[in-house]
Amino acid sequence: MSPRNPNMESSVYKGSDGWWHGRVTMGVKDDGSPDRRHRRARTEAEVRRKVRDLENLRDKGRAPKAGRKPTVEQWMTTYLTDIASLKLKPRSLDDYWSKTRNDIVPGVGQHRLDKLQPEHLERMYRAMLDAGHAPSHIVKVHRILSRALKIAHRRRMVGENVATLVDPPSIDETETNPFTQEEAKAFLEAAAKRPTFMRWIVGVGMGLRQGETLGLRWPYVDLQAELFHPKWQLQRLTWRHGCADAHACGERLHRFEPCLPNCATHKNYKRGCPKPCTATCVKHASICPDRKDGGLVFTRPKTKKSTNPVPIPPAFTPYLLAHKAQQDELREAAGELWQEHHAVFTRPDGRPIDPRDDWEEFKELLEEAGITDRRLYDGSRHTAGTILNELGVDMPTIMEILRHTQISQTRRYVKGRSHLSKDAMRRMGDHFMPASEPAPEPPTETRTETVDRRAARAQRRRRIR
Repeated sequence: MSPRNPNMESSVYKGSDGWWHGRVTMGVKDDGSPDRRHRRARTEAEVRRKVRDLENLRDKGRAPKAGRKPTVEQWMTTYLTDIASLKLKPRSLDDYWSKTRNDIVPGVGQHRLDKLQPEHLERMYRAMLDAGHAPSHIVKVHRILSRALKIAHRRRMVGENVATLVDPPSIDETETNPFTQEEAKAFLEAAAKRPTFMRWIVGVGMGLRQGETLGLRWPYVDLQAELFHPKWQLQRLTWRHGCADAHACGERLHRFEPCLPNCATHKNYKRGCPKPCTATCVKHASICPDRKDGGLVFTRPKTKKSTNPVPIPPAFTPYLLAHKAQQDELREAAGELWQEHHAVFTRPDGRPIDPRDDWEEFKELLEEAGITDRRLYDGSRHTAGTILNELGVDMPTIMEILRHTQISQTRRYVKGRSHLSKDAMRRMGDHFMPASEPAPEPPTETRTETVDRRAARAQRRRRIR
């Protein structure tokens, strides 16, 4: 055992203020001066416990670095700006910023990072539930905060990631609601009356995601080999300020007071009245003269598996050729007004189809086809996986077509049908009990014993004797 370093000894004493104080030498700061930490408590036992805890962290090399710790809001800003932005896709980063501004900062943003406790997170989640947020939304907030605290712990800014001590609300898996084969045909019959017919053929018949379908580009379509190469996806990203003072730039759009009941200004807003701005609001980048990284953007898919080629059904090829010829006519008619993006599905002037307009058209087609309301994902990706399963395609093949990384994910996409279950059990019964063999007569209950059975029992008794 190595001798104890006298320079690392701790001291405990009672001050003139009536408090007990402890001083622990942790090492040396970056500037060469000694790193000596202070703890205090009302009793000697309490301060000695705090000193021992700090010494244990020091000896294990887990002690937080010296210096005043940032607040949760300050650390989340640093984490999203300098750390997460190097790894996350643009759409995911937008989602992280949104949940940080709207949930994390109002909930626990003013707490110092090293003073954050599990109870603070639990109260925030409880308040979010009471405010009507879905459990799945709260779980996403929890994961974002946990990842940020994990980096802070790794850099010894905090002694522990308190998010790991908290259980977020449990969530029920969303029940899928794909089209039946009859509904899929009715939906495509309604879509056949629109110029976007091929977009819905590809979405429902091949199970591509919305962004992948709208992001298809002709250089990545091989009609001879009958393959789609989904190397791009179309997404709408939030604009960012390119100016020096984002708060002053959006000044004319700042609104710090909530709207009055029955607000007429935002009556046509689908999501209702927007939330009031914070005192340091840096939003409204859409009016920034130097705005950047926003609008409709072609981005790369999230995973490598998503870029795998997707076979085109041979029956679709003639329709795709006709669609391409029709697009060439539109390009020639538009002349200089045509905006070339090489997109397979475009507006009349060549621009990509806005995902918002695409979603609205999906809802309109549901109504026209007489189909109950459901999610776009149910009407395309889940429908393709379920119908492939009904046609007898095995799960590994469906997994490759949908480009999932795990087969368990594919099973969540495929929904069983009750009529198929009944048919399967009918075939199971026919296998074990062929219909050609007559079913045996059920035994009948008798109330009196026959003479033969009485005689047989008497004979057995005689043998025993």
